[in-house]
Amino acid sequence: MALPVAEWRGRTARLWAALDPTLREQLAAASLHEAVQLGCELLRMEEEEALVWLCRRARTDKEPAAASWYREQGNREFGQRQYREAMRLYSKAASHELPGSPEMSVCFANRSAALFHLGHFEVCLEDIARAESHGYPARLLPKVLLRKAECLLCLGRLQDAQDALGVVESKIAMDGLMTSPAHKTLLKKLSQLKVKLHEKERCPEPAQEARGDIQGKSEIWEENDSISGASSSLSLNFDPERGRHLVASQDVVPGQSLLKEEAFVSVLCPEESLPLQDGETAWDTRATNADLYCHRCLRQLLASVPCQGCSYAKYCSQDCANMAWEQYHRTECSLGALLLTLGVFCHVALRTVLLAGFAEVGRLVESSHSGDKDLQNPEARCKCLSEAPGAGTRAIPGCNNSGQYQSSYQALFHLLPHTEQHSPEHKFLCTLSVVAMCKQLQAAGLEAAVLNQESPQQCSKPKTSEKASDELSPELRTVAEAMLRHVLQLQCNAQAITVMQELGPGDGAVVNKKPVRLATAFFPVLSLLNHSCCPNTSVSFSGTAATVRASQPIPSGQEVFHCYGPHQCRMRVAERQQLLSQYFFECRCRACLEELQSGVKSVVSMRNSFCCPKCRAQMQGEEDVLCCSNEACATSASREKLSCRFGDLQQQIKKALNLLREGKADQAIKMLLKCQTDAGNFLSPEHLLMGEMEDHLAQVYATLGKWQEAARHLKKSIEIVEMHHGPSSVELGHELFKLAQILFNGFAVSEALSTIQRAEGILSVHFGTQSAQIQELQEMKACLSELPRNILQRT
Repeated sequence: MALPVAEWRGRTARLWAALDPTLREQLAAASLHEAVQLGCELLRMEEEEALVWLCRRARTDKEPAAASWYREQGNREFGQRQYREAMRLYSKAASHELPGSPEMSVCFANRSAALFHLGHFEVCLEDIARAESHGYPARLLPKVLLRKAECLLCLGRLQDAQDALGVVESKIAMDGLMTSPAHKTLLKKLSQLKVKLHEKERCPEPAQEARGDIQGKSEIWEENDSISGASSSLSLNFDPERGRHLVASQDVVPGQSLLKEEAFVSVLCPEESLPLQDGETAWDTRATNADLYCHRCLRQLLASVPCQGCSYAKYCSQDCANMAWEQYHRTECSLGALLLTLGVFCHVALRTVLLAGFAEVGRLVESSHSGDKDLQNPEARCKCLSEAPGAGTRAIPGCNNSGQYQSSYQALFHLLPHTEQHSPEHKFLCTLSVVAMCKQLQAAGLEAAVLNQESPQQCSKPKTSEKASDELSPELRTVAEAMLRHVLQLQCNAQAITVMQELGPGDGAVVNKKPVRLATAFFPVLSLLNHSCCPNTSVSFSGTAATVRASQPIPSGQEVFHCYGPHQCRMRVAERQQLLSQYFFECRCRACLEELQSGVKSVVSMRNSFCCPKCRAQMQGEEDVLCCSNEACATSASREKLSCRFGDLQQQIKKALNLLREGKADQAIKMLLKCQTDAGNFLSPEHLLMGEMEDHLAQVYATLGKWQEAARHLKKSIEIVEMHHGPSSVELGHELFKLAQILFNGFAVSEALSTIQRAEGILSVHFGTQSAQIQELQEMKACLSELPRNILQRT
């Protein structure tokens, strides 16, 4: 959630409504500095106490009882051979265990067993080492060491495996209870591993030859001298209407990389917790972003390393955990509940300040006071300076004295906060939120850490019982002002980091994925790209890094555009303009102008329309009653009734997908086919939902191994996707990728090869030749190309 929880928003709204009208006017017109001063005066003790109470619902402390419960749930899943689910539950248990406790070692040992069964041998070894370092009980150690030896055998590390077996043998020999059933089992396992080791030493497996044609060629990259992370084919321009923007300084071809930037700051987006039902435990077993991705680098987690101070932060390695601690988490650790309560935007604002360091924050805040209104409206200042002869890029806010625009805090600080354009109520909410956070920092004894003066104790906790209404120090007021600036900036400059996430268990022959918002970030250079509803670029992410590629030819002198979300293929111009109002500009892109000036009805609207139940012509009209566009038919229908029917259809499709998840594929097919028949009576044949149903049917048939039937339905889905999104769209690329998998598994060689080639051509433009999907396509192509010629000729 970007904004604070609903209860805090409600309290601030009531407080705003109760303010004297003169005070409301004063706050609405206040500068950032003045707003913080007023916020300090207006934040009452009742609001601070209410915030502390709200924070109690967000449980981010260590809870041994929760750890024990998660471990038991993991054992249950492990016993049912649900190793992936068991692994995730053991990770949840480890995040709740107290540092140094013997139970922590048990969590790692148990998780290593799940990892072993899933074939993740390297990570299994890491967890075994963690279990040993945390004092795993000596009486249980031989079993874990045997697992270690077996991992080493599977990895071909024969000498290490022999050494590990020697250690196990000596430990068993030292134990006096050699006749117990447990020891007999261990001895049997030891004997089996010795035989396996001897066989591997006698007949080593041949080394696999590396395929040289699998790896794509590395991209040619010449970095811009003036814009960090940008290609030399771009230049930074400014004009009063478009502000700062990037222009192609030479002709650009589709797929060409234009920008590579590491986020200055990013914060993982937590998923909203569902209210507990009667009889439910307070501990959630769902997999959320917090369980699946590293809280620092956003890499996908397999076996997470928990923070030693809180149960929320999890990392991909101890190195990542240590770096996060040094950079910001030593301050954030004890404030997890507060950060979850006040929302991602406040969290990003705090982390931005922590990463920049108080010296740089103080310098730029002070400079904003000296420039006063100029820095409140950087583009106005830019206009004045750009009119001065010889000013060049040095006049553009964010550039240094040499005219270079870097991915730095200075560039981030100069992004527009639109202080005077936000609604007064929103500005008040943001002001009270950052002031409340700074007061909590002060009450928790974390001021020195925020000011980079000293490190707090690793597991320090906020002193919530103390009175938190003391006056903020001048330094923390500076921090609050910078944070308020960043919270307001985020409405127009926040970048969602997205990832393609697998749907379902992820072990099927055909992988179904959907884009998921993973984190919210500041990218100072990426923020230079203006919006267009018909953009000429595509943005992809790898961890916290963004890459911008040209999605179509961009001639020299043309502006480079990015889509902020509303795309011409997804919604009508009125819907796009409404969504874009949050950015405080009216979109005048080619798509919007053509649609507004021509008066022609949006193609999106026509394709996603209702159709006449009698003659199948399009239903039209702006009122509640829709009429058939076929004059000879004259059928009418209620928009409300058709919308209810559409909602019911969506619910039926969800039920069908639940049946698939429960393994009831035949029932899922029957329900989806019935949904198709019902939809055909009132939806356009080109409606996106018609394509989604074809996609779902393809998914069900693929799970049954009926590849030909799956391919037939997916081809119909592809026709509709191409109609909506275009022949070079990323949406079409993903559908072709799935079709390639189905044809590959169905042994339709020639058709699979042509589909792979088409999918490669599209996806390489959007994600580059080194992306995981491109690599998988190339592996499929290499495998098919190695088949005997007579088989290739028959298919």
